[in-house]
Amino acid sequence: MNQPDTAAKAPQTPRTGSQDNKLNFQIQHLLVATEHILRQNPAGINELGLIKTLQKAPWELIGAVNFAEPDKLYPVHFLLFHVLYRLRDQLAASGETLTISPLVIRLQKSTVVSGTGVPDQADELRKFYLDLSKYEMPEESINRMMDDFWAGRSGYRPEPVEIREAADTLGFDGIPAGFDEVKHRFRRAVMQAHPDRGGETEAIQDLNQAFSVLKAHFRN
Repeated sequence: MNQPDTAAKAPQTPRTGSQDNKLNFQIQHLLVATEHILRQNPAGINELGLIKTLQKAPWELIGAVNFAEPDKLYPVHFLLFHVLYRLRDQLAASGETLTISPLVIRLQKSTVVSGTGVPDQADELRKFYLDLSKYEMPEESINRMMDDFWAGRSGYRPEPVEIREAADTLGFDGIPAGFDEVKHRFRRAVMQAHPDRGGETEAIQDLNQAFSVLKAHFRN
């Protein structure tokens, strides 16, 4: 089951049939592993925690990840969220809901007792992540997409649970009153977590994600 390279790099050449088969094989393993991990973490897990768990035994489905470079992180992030949205669709029919965001990924029993069980077809993020043609993109496109996404031009609106998790990551006791307070707290947290001061790159990634969620919240 060891497939360390598929999710860790994004080739710029056209995909072959063999590569597509390998990617689909990787996705099937990730679906099984991700569901198992989520059921073992009923309180939820963030994206970084899920990636690290998938890197370890017994799964070892994701190789080394460069969290400091968006174009290197993007293929891992995209493939993971592709799996999460597929899993959400699969589990909806059995009365379970899957909360999906970088800060909190949580599987719960659905409180909805009627409907088709299929998530909202107008969900733009779902449509994006289920389109495997978006798995490989040039660095310029990745950076532009991320800027548009967090600026709110994609229609992204963080859910209350995401906002609370983001505030907690930045050290707030509750949701801050304004964005200036967020910027001040973010700068201080980044300085404290900087590798030159003994921090880790992964911690910086968590802070960046939290800052981006609160930025989207206040822009909306």
